[in-house]
Amino acid sequence: MAIDFRNINTVWASIAAETLKRLGLTCVVICPGSRSTPLAVAFAQQSPDIKAISILDERSAAFFALGQAKATGRPTVVVCTSGTAGANFYPAVIEAKESRVPLLLLTADRPPELRDCHSGQTVDQLKLYGNYPNWQTELAIPSMDMRMLAYLRQIVIHGWERSQTPVPGPVHLNVPFRDPLAPIPNADVETHHGASLQLLQSQFDSEDFFSHITTITSPPYHPTSSPPPLQEWLKSQRGIIIAGIAQPQRPREYCRAIAQLSQTLKFPVLAEGLSPVRNYADLNPYMISTYDLILRNQELAKQLAPDVVIQIGELPTSKDLRHWLTSTQGRRWIIDPSDQNLDPLHGKTTDLRMSIEELGRWGDGGENTSLSSCEYLQMWCAIEAKVRATVDQTLATMEELFEGKAAWLLSQALPARTPIFIANSMPVRDVEFFWKPSQSEVQPFFNRGANGIDGTLSTALGIAHHQQSSVMLTGDLALLHDTNGFLIRNKLVGHLTILLINNNGGGIFEMLPISKFDPPFEEFFATPQDIDFAQLSATYGVEHELITSWKQLRLRLNPLPTKGIRVLELRTNRKADAQWRKENLGKFVVS
Repeated sequence: MAIDFRNINTVWASIAAETLKRLGLTCVVICPGSRSTPLAVAFAQQSPDIKAISILDERSAAFFALGQAKATGRPTVVVCTSGTAGANFYPAVIEAKESRVPLLLLTADRPPELRDCHSGQTVDQLKLYGNYPNWQTELAIPSMDMRMLAYLRQIVIHGWERSQTPVPGPVHLNVPFRDPLAPIPNADVETHHGASLQLLQSQFDSEDFFSHITTITSPPYHPTSSPPPLQEWLKSQRGIIIAGIAQPQRPREYCRAIAQLSQTLKFPVLAEGLSPVRNYADLNPYMISTYDLILRNQELAKQLAPDVVIQIGELPTSKDLRHWLTSTQGRRWIIDPSDQNLDPLHGKTTDLRMSIEELGRWGDGGENTSLSSCEYLQMWCAIEAKVRATVDQTLATMEELFEGKAAWLLSQALPARTPIFIANSMPVRDVEFFWKPSQSEVQPFFNRGANGIDGTLSTALGIAHHQQSSVMLTGDLALLHDTNGFLIRNKLVGHLTILLINNNGGGIFEMLPISKFDPPFEEFFATPQDIDFAQLSATYGVEHELITSWKQLRLRLNPLPTKGIRVLELRTNRKADAQWRKENLGKFVVS
């Protein structure tokens, strides 16, 4: 692309856009506004190399960008105008930081002379996101000095790098512009050194200027090269592997590495539903999917106490698992390639700053041949088989519309390799309780960094964009919190099916002690909204269907449509479902 020499701002913005294109940027989300005009024009001119998507609502736009970055593993750029526009990015910035997703935020701003003087649409945007960005800075006012253009190029490169290394996360560049904001030709204007833009254009060698830029990908984070204690693990007679919350870019390789470690050590793998491990069951013969239900039995929990715990990624959602790990006080190693503290239990923990895939480079440490170890493993596997069979039989014969069955049915009905976004609150817990292992290679996605319900729909749409037909499992409140995401419908390339569990309120609060205190429970915690989702869907031109049986739902899940957004609404009884969980989750295990 030729640099846009119509005026100083177009040069500045087009150099930034061209730099990002050469670094590997493929998607930019642009929110409408005036101050960001030079950036919007520059990115629009990069088509088709960079796909520019216009999204009205800034919060929705940032979460859509987050979803795209999750799905592709590459940074997505999101652009907005000055004022409160950038403040609406904040929830997605927090999620990107906590869930380690690369995001590059460009917030346009007024120049310094228009700040602190009640000039319109102006707020303090410096360090707008506090300590959440991996890195943040304000760019200089656009200038045509060649040294300043080189500065701009290198700052953009550095921002791109910092969004990926040493740990992926958000980067914020605040970008001030003086008028003119539109691409009004002004080729005769003089630069700071007296030369005109016209002269600069004649001297500018684009290929030389950008020649050193190469696509940058995130390298592994290695603050230490200490080898894993394989020999110590091999000596253990009672060890477990916890495959925690994870959304790896290469799920098969990730799951194979966990399986290899499990089979070498003869350790069972407690596999969270928000991990691809349950969907690559053919790789792992020692998988335990019902650990939450098993550990509700206090006698079994004591019998299964481990000496060694190898935690891969973040801990599962299960409170019962966390209480068990705290009470047993086993030695724990955390395998994760980040610099973050992934131990909220503050146990006897050692961090191994590497990925599970890298573990193999330390060589074959042998094989655990301890008879006691095999007995411990066999105990886990025998209990898993019994509990898994009981869960499956219970749910298979259940006719009533219990919301937990939706997660169980999804685990078996979806087409192979379907991306699925699982909303927070009860859906993530039902997936952990009930998601059945298979060889489906279904890929779970989620926002478990900050665990909020912000941007649920927008993130799912970002994941579905240009991907295989996708699915979202959500409750009604999480969907209603982000209905502006439906405005993306005409920009979506692909399909999203929304399986909506409508229990008219916050089902997760029914599981908490506050549910016994009404008032104020129903009004201030459950917060029923009494929304007609058929009418809501019609407002946005989205397909809607009320699901009245499990057979009907199964038929709608395979095959999936290839275009558009569809809502499959499953109406359930919030209080009855909560009561079922309270009465039955602890009864699947009979010691």
